[in-house]
Amino acid sequence: MDFHRTKRLPPYVFEEVNRLKADLRSNGADIIDFGMGNPDLPVPAHILEKLNDTAHKARTNGYSASRGIAGLRRSHARYYKRRFGVDLDCDSETIVTLGSKEGFANLAQAITAPGDIVLAPSPSYPIHTFGFLIAGGTIRHVPAPSPEAYLDGLDHAVRHSVPKPIALVVCYPSNPTAQTADLAFYEKVVAFAKQHDLYILSDLAYSEIYFGDTPTPSVLQVPGAKERTIEFTSMSKTYSMAGFRVGFAAGSSKLVGALARVKSYLDYGAYTPIQVAACAALDGPQDCVDEVRAIYKSRRDVLVESFGRAGWDIPVPEASMFAWAPLPAGCEEMGSLEFSKHLMREAGVAVAPGIGFGEHGEGFVRLALVENEQRIRQAARATGEFLKSRRPALRAV
Repeated sequence: MDFHRTKRLPPYVFEEVNRLKADLRSNGADIIDFGMGNPDLPVPAHILEKLNDTAHKARTNGYSASRGIAGLRRSHARYYKRRFGVDLDCDSETIVTLGSKEGFANLAQAITAPGDIVLAPSPSYPIHTFGFLIAGGTIRHVPAPSPEAYLDGLDHAVRHSVPKPIALVVCYPSNPTAQTADLAFYEKVVAFAKQHDLYILSDLAYSEIYFGDTPTPSVLQVPGAKERTIEFTSMSKTYSMAGFRVGFAAGSSKLVGALARVKSYLDYGAYTPIQVAACAALDGPQDCVDEVRAIYKSRRDVLVESFGRAGWDIPVPEASMFAWAPLPAGCEEMGSLEFSKHLMREAGVAVAPGIGFGEHGEGFVRLALVENEQRIRQAARATGEFLKSRRPALRAV
């Protein structure tokens, strides 16, 4: 029997790659894995200590609160004030989610009616599109080779969509492209959304993983943005707390309230000691965040340099824990999925095929900075041998 909602979903590209990876590992292969953005860095000690201390208190082991405990919502509001200069009402304008992915998916359930159109960048993180497809909506994919190109494409998409779209998605620093956007870009997005009466759904999961001197901004910094914007952030990458499943949504009380209502039917919130540990992360010393950022930057530099010497020029990512790379010269005709599978089989290196992030991701792969520098250099050497086997003329070089 086929089910209506699952029929709307295409085959999950990453499952094919993950299955191959599991098969190779089961046969003893050492796979250097840049495929999934799964942080390998340790959770800072003071966060784990708070988790442990709280878990030993019997009263914290019952059901928690779907919206998140009040203390964590206050901590998140303080973070927005400290980091972005944005004031949030912790009761009506912020909510704790089970990671930003769950938050996005439940928001889609909350605001989408059958046939509603949502504008989303291509390439983009899969939940930005599939969350709305699961909810019964329709996605209008807008090519996003750059923030400026995406903004230009939004105007065309609105004028040629029937019915009129209800919302647009932005994600900067971008997963998968690692591009960033400045405040001037967000000002144009807010003006555009006001002109066309659209909600803005912002994914800011990589807000603290930036490599330039200027911190990445929030769309909520733009005057008037809050009334039509909900923005998602996450503890996963900033504090290496991916398995804790703690994220947030902040902004419009209308959108936050809709998300809260749906969540109230679905979950009791994250385990209370985990939420208390998240408070310790947000309110405690932030030198651990600086250290994480420095590690990712160093890995980025090693990746770009070593793979460049191996014959694969990878553009320098501006932010995030990813590099977005065009297929190496001589491999373009393979397509991103076949290239990823051959690279894994022949070089023992796993990457994420760009086609899994939408049709405009074809011709690229995403590499996550989740292996140490020694393993990155090892992967570069293996990749170089793989590329030589694909380019006979290089063997003599």
